[in-house]
Amino acid sequence: MNIKQRRYQILMDFEKVHRFLTDTYNFETLNSYLLPQYFEYAHHLQWFDYIRSYRMGLWEDDGELVGVACYEIPIGTVHLHTKPEYSFLLLELLKWSKQEISICENDKHLLNVWITDKENEKQNLLKENGYQLVHTEPAKIFCYEKEFVERKLPEGYQIIDSTNVDPARLAKCFWLGFDHNELPSEINTDGNIQMLNAPRADKSLMTIVVAPNGEYACALGMWFDEQNKYAYLEPLATVPEYRRMGLATIALTEAMKKTKKLGATYCFGGGREFYTCIGFETTCNRELWKKEW
Repeated sequence: MNIKQRRYQILMDFEKVHRFLTDTYNFETLNSYLLPQYFEYAHHLQWFDYIRSYRMGLWEDDGELVGVACYEIPIGTVHLHTKPEYSFLLLELLKWSKQEISICENDKHLLNVWITDKENEKQNLLKENGYQLVHTEPAKIFCYEKEFVERKLPEGYQIIDSTNVDPARLAKCFWLGFDHNELPSEINTDGNIQMLNAPRADKSLMTIVVAPNGEYACALGMWFDEQNKYAYLEPLATVPEYRRMGLATIALTEAMKKTKKLGATYCFGGGREFYTCIGFETTCNRELWKKEW
């Protein structure tokens, strides 16, 4: 072995890490939920900490990527992932993360680590190094062998994709749908355009419910992993005044049907009870471990 560690170089390494996460995907552990779509989506959000992305760490064996320590959007919370045969590197990944990805608040250093409850080796590593389990949440999937929940679209509403999307109406839908307060005087469309401009953001899979007055009432993004045959939902939002009409169920079902035709066999959803109600089932639990010093 000739293992070397270096910093992440975002312009050079994004595709390399995405390929690594795709090739090493494991349905049992979900790579600590470090899915390649999760990684890509985060990189294309306006809140992503681009300037400090150099703090992510890569481990290579003769130039082949075998391990990565990275954050999602804000620094301070890390995912640790290696090829199975290189799990002996996990302690080194953790030490790097403590040094480079931790944050300092109120004169205390803090690092959070995401894993899943199927990763016993990581659980033991975190316990041995003084980390405590502080939060759990379910990771849910909808298996396409099941029947989809069918709801009728209310009269006057229509479904479109984002091929010819109006960025301003989409930005408004997500702003209100994620329960922000009043709309700003000038809606910022840059973040949504950036999201739609991600390398694997398929505009035909994005699904939007348009109200009779032309407003975007509900919108979601859907990603498809061609190699591992699954769909990944992110984001999904419904404007408050259009809730409890079944629009999210209708949009999500429509998007899942699209990915089923492409060859997907299941779809990742969110942790809320809504997903359970329409047939999503928990495949494992995500765990957040924390250490302060």
